[in-house]
Amino acid sequence: MTRTVIIGAGVAGLATAALLAQEGHDVVVLEKNSRVGGRAGTLERDGFRFDTGPSWYLMPRVFEHFFGMLGTSAQEQLDLRFLDPAYRVFSEPDQHGRQREPLTVPLGADRVLQTFEATEPGSSAALRAHLASATRTTDLAERYFLYNPFTRLRSLLAGEVIRGLPTLTRLLASSLESYVGKRFDDPVLRQVLGYPAVFLGTDPSAAPAMYHLMSALDLDEGVQYPMGGFWHLVETLETLARSAGAQIVTDASVERIETAPRRGRGRRRHTVTGVTWRDAHGAEHLEKADIVVSGADLHHTETQLLPPRQRTFPQRWWDKRTSGPGAVIALLGVRGELPALPHHSLLFTTDWTANFDAIFGVDARVPDPASIYVCRPSATDPGVAPAGHENLFVLIPVPADESIGRGSLHGSPSTAVENAVDAAIDQIASWADVPDLRERIVVRESIGPADFAADYHSWHAGMLGPAHILRQSAMFRAQNASRKVEGLYYSGSTTAPGVGVPMCLISAELVLKRIRGDHSAGPLPTRVSSAARSADARVAGAER
Repeated sequence: MTRTVIIGAGVAGLATAALLAQEGHDVVVLEKNSRVGGRAGTLERDGFRFDTGPSWYLMPRVFEHFFGMLGTSAQEQLDLRFLDPAYRVFSEPDQHGRQREPLTVPLGADRVLQTFEATEPGSSAALRAHLASATRTTDLAERYFLYNPFTRLRSLLAGEVIRGLPTLTRLLASSLESYVGKRFDDPVLRQVLGYPAVFLGTDPSAAPAMYHLMSALDLDEGVQYPMGGFWHLVETLETLARSAGAQIVTDASVERIETAPRRGRGRRRHTVTGVTWRDAHGAEHLEKADIVVSGADLHHTETQLLPPRQRTFPQRWWDKRTSGPGAVIALLGVRGELPALPHHSLLFTTDWTANFDAIFGVDARVPDPASIYVCRPSATDPGVAPAGHENLFVLIPVPADESIGRGSLHGSPSTAVENAVDAAIDQIASWADVPDLRERIVVRESIGPADFAADYHSWHAGMLGPAHILRQSAMFRAQNASRKVEGLYYSGSTTAPGVGVPMCLISAELVLKRIRGDHSAGPLPTRVSSAARSADARVAGAER
């Protein structure tokens, strides 16, 4: 039996553990923190339960495929609810205090088309074409790019890819911002079609237009929410990993990856032999392994856990890369109802260029005002707040800069973090017309960029990982296997295919492909789920 050690029990680590344990590996997962989940964490305070990380359920087909790999389904594992409205957009008031009516994005493509048409006459036809293109691009991406380990050139030589090269070239050569700007005039509609770039860790002017595919995920397919939040998803992944036979050890900080010289020719002159880790009491342990998969931040893995000569991605490589944004996160428990805020809300500043320049520019600073995201899961899920109260998760994108400081979860928060939270509370109160919001807050906690660095070894204290600009996407992103050390693999948001929970699930499958020696471009075949078997049995019984 292959002994496999996985570093980190975040989404990618748990997903990799489940797949490899099912494959027959003897898997042990080592997590430095006292809980699993990584960035997809949880916090309980006075009857409130906050998700501290991901909150937008994107790319449902990826989740369905992953669960299918384990012989189950999203329907069996998650209680998914469609949100209506999908989200609401609040715009910045003008200099005279006048504010545009919030744009509410409904559930269902036909209703979305009507909303666009009412906002900008003639735009429904452009949106229909936009969504059709997004759907085609999503299909192409899933079959030839996202699940592709890029170990064989011929995987990109499929006739469909070659025929689509002119279109793909145009989508890669132009930015999402310019792509949308040529098709829509209304500034808020442009923002609706451009904001998914933030989910990819970049701004619309730097994201390739190919990422317009993200529009199909919420405007066409609708937005869903897993009851219990993303913490329930983490618990589900943990259960699946343990059920497959994986052992998970928390408070286990990996100190280094152990290797030995490798016989034979080739660039990989060493092979993994295990990892050395330290427990909560400071005692050191050696965990022997035939394979090591690091689901930890790739920069930390390469620059801290390996000696210089064994680094595929040394510091000089990182010095030429662009980080995604950092984040200040506010977790607010609020007395009374907040009907103006649906489950998801976006508060967009008028001058997006200035906003993104503040985050990604040379003169980086916390934007003021900021374009922020607000999640009110209590609009859908009564279990996340006491009766008569609301749960708010507020995300404020800021520069990836550790000096901005820590939040309140680990003691005294920095002035910069608390000022950003104060400004966001006042912004929500004003823009969403909740004038007494501050007085109604009964629980307040914050997370800052330095928390990401301390808790997750995040490169540049970023919340996501390397930004999805062209030279850091698809085959240009750091891939899932070491070129210097045999038996060392990588999963997670800092490696291929990229940031976000769905990408972490795919990265686990890419590791499985690498270990199997599978060079195929698309998703692997799934097992027949028990739900499908039950359905087949019912059909067969009815026919008899």
